[in-house]
Amino acid sequence: MSSAQFSNYSKKEIFQEDHDAKPYYFGITIGANLARFQTEHHPIFLQQDSILVGEPNNSGGLTLGLLATARISDRFQLRFNPQLMFIERNIFYKLKYPDIDNQTAVVKKVESVIMSFPLQIKFQSDRIGNFRVYTLAGIKGDIDMASNARAKRAEELIKIKGKDWGPEFGIGFNFFYDSFIFSPEIKISNGMSNIHARDANLKFSSIFDKIQSRMIVISIHLEG
Repeated sequence: MSSAQFSNYSKKEIFQEDHDAKPYYFGITIGANLARFQTEHHPIFLQQDSILVGEPNNSGGLTLGLLATARISDRFQLRFNPQLMFIERNIFYKLKYPDIDNQTAVVKKVESVIMSFPLQIKFQSDRIGNFRVYTLAGIKGDIDMASNARAKRAEELIKIKGKDWGPEFGIGFNFFYDSFIFSPEIKISNGMSNIHARDANLKFSSIFDKIQSRMIVISIHLEG
């Protein structure tokens, strides 16, 4: 084999060389989330003796979304990534006295269907062949579409407000292919609002004063 032929075979093909010049592009998002509540107990928790422990647990969920990215400069991009998130967050209770099912250890599940609207700034590295790394920071607004339905079962669960907001931070990687960009990403998404609609008459709700959302989201973006 000649040296010229060997050079042609060994040279790595660069896909979508002109992609960085695009003013905007779109994609879809598929992902999974690990969610939990961040809680603060109400002073009444120390004054009563029926619930000994009330602690949040981690739980998983699914994420589906759309993606729109606009070029600001060679380094910075503006990204809008509306998502539909199916989330389950659990709280473990240890009771002093058995409940009607003769149990002292109870897990209450709080299921949510959240429309999330994140607006983010991406800072991206130089492209190395068909690979690039980026970081992101932004702010999100959340609407829990299951909050009204949950109120009908409040005596069994925790009342959660329908709106939240907070910051997001993450890191991701772009892998360029002939017809699409494969972008795995991990981000931390925290809610800043107190989403607990406390009801002093509800046994499982009254022990908490403040509840906030905490989430780690692992996503796969397919971009054009």
